[in-house]
Amino acid sequence: MDLVIRGARVVDGTGGPSYTADVGVHEGRIAGIGRFPGGGRRTLDAHGLALAPGFVDMHAHSDLALLRDPDHGAKAAQGVTLEVIGQDGLSYAPVDDRTLGEVRAAIAGWNGPGGDVDFDWRTVGEYLDRLDRGIDGEGIAVNAAYLVPQGTVRAYVLGWDDRPATAAELDRMRQLVADGLAQGAVGLSSGLTYTPGMYATGAELTELCRVVARYGGYYCPHHRSYGHGALAAYAEMVALAREAGCALHLAHATMNFGENRGRAPELLALLDAALADGADITLDSYPYTPGCTTLVALLPGWANEGGPEAVLARLRDGTQAERIRRALEVEGSDGCHGVPVDWSTIEISGTADPALAPYVGTRVADWESARRLLLADRLAPTILQHVGHEENVRAIMRHRVHTGGSDGILQGAKPHPRAYGTFPHYLGRYVRELGLLSLEECVAHLAGRPAARLRLPDRGLVRMGYRADLVLFDPDTVAAGSTYERPRMLPSGIPHVLIDGRFVMRDGRRTDVLAGRAVRRTAHDLR
Repeated sequence: MDLVIRGARVVDGTGGPSYTADVGVHEGRIAGIGRFPGGGRRTLDAHGLALAPGFVDMHAHSDLALLRDPDHGAKAAQGVTLEVIGQDGLSYAPVDDRTLGEVRAAIAGWNGPGGDVDFDWRTVGEYLDRLDRGIDGEGIAVNAAYLVPQGTVRAYVLGWDDRPATAAELDRMRQLVADGLAQGAVGLSSGLTYTPGMYATGAELTELCRVVARYGGYYCPHHRSYGHGALAAYAEMVALAREAGCALHLAHATMNFGENRGRAPELLALLDAALADGADITLDSYPYTPGCTTLVALLPGWANEGGPEAVLARLRDGTQAERIRRALEVEGSDGCHGVPVDWSTIEISGTADPALAPYVGTRVADWESARRLLLADRLAPTILQHVGHEENVRAIMRHRVHTGGSDGILQGAKPHPRAYGTFPHYLGRYVRELGLLSLEECVAHLAGRPAARLRLPDRGLVRMGYRADLVLFDPDTVAAGSTYERPRMLPSGIPHVLIDGRFVMRDGRRTDVLAGRAVRRTAHDLR
């Protein structure tokens, strides 16, 4: 064997009891589990460490970071070996030249403007090929799977107009989704509080989900509200997916804002009823209370119609700016989940213009302050939105269809600590300190169950023949290093991470190995 890992506590990703064993690795796969007195070409003493399948980040925003950052320690150091990108309905494929420029501007707050990336792709397949080549043709830091972004597809076909699609336009969108799935995407995402995805009717989304169902993928919506009417928004997604016959994965599933304090059990009851009736549903969440998005995302949908340049024009116009203020502060903007904005909950976490860095870490004083910042930074500021509830977070993470997802936005001088800390925070805070989950159960949430949702036949478990995507951590010390004040601190207690049997983390340090590739939905997944 190439490597024998000796004496580890194997937490295999099934949720079953852990056990002590040696694990042998050969040619990138698990070649033996048991006792190997003869050893291998290399031996790693893992006494005192847990060995688990590599963690799967079911909601990541590393679409450009994977192509620009060979280290990518934000995820590699957490034990993440696979990220699911293309989230919230907005990413960089499929596009034409016009759509690419518009999307780059619209989500600069998530991924940066991208001036340091060669956008040499237009289709989903070409983007996945680009991930395979990665940094200087050597690959990427961790593996990545891709969701076709519904908002980008709509922008490609209809532009950024708030109107129904014609029959011909709907046919074109269906074809783009089918093409993306045929080229290897694992499903379809939506951002239904973001433009232009929010302009789609339920009937339009259902038709796209019928395509996803034919290809054996899943639908991953950021639904229409996490605030006012949140339960109705969840129910809409459940009904829509069931009508389309499509598997459903609810993105960063939570219940936020004051009116939803303590209401997670109502959401879970809704899901339990659908599951009992045969629905195929999973969800992800991060173990923190604040959300993170862009400042411009709070604006009402009508203010975003026409794309980024049209938004800037409205912000410059005094009459239009006053109309936006009223929608935000009085009516409850759809971009702010139907809840009138409380500026004291909005913290600036990043700006694109370095001259605006003094605003980072401050709370927004009022609408005029927000308006000036949006104009000065051309819609790029990112924010933390302090509107969550710990009791909801804990209730949802214990559900049997829950998986882990960081929703990690890596941009900004002061990003959300979830980007660097989600997975060790689950293991340290919610397993060891609070006992909310057993270690075995938690690893199933972070590895086995996500791989099953992605229909990956050889990942997510410690099992013979499976890929040697593995993480070794100390259950007694593992902890997130990232905090709200120091959000880029790396975790402790995770010394070793392997992808395809190659060390991407060794003795707590990032190696120069780029073992990650695009993980494609394969032909045998078709149904």
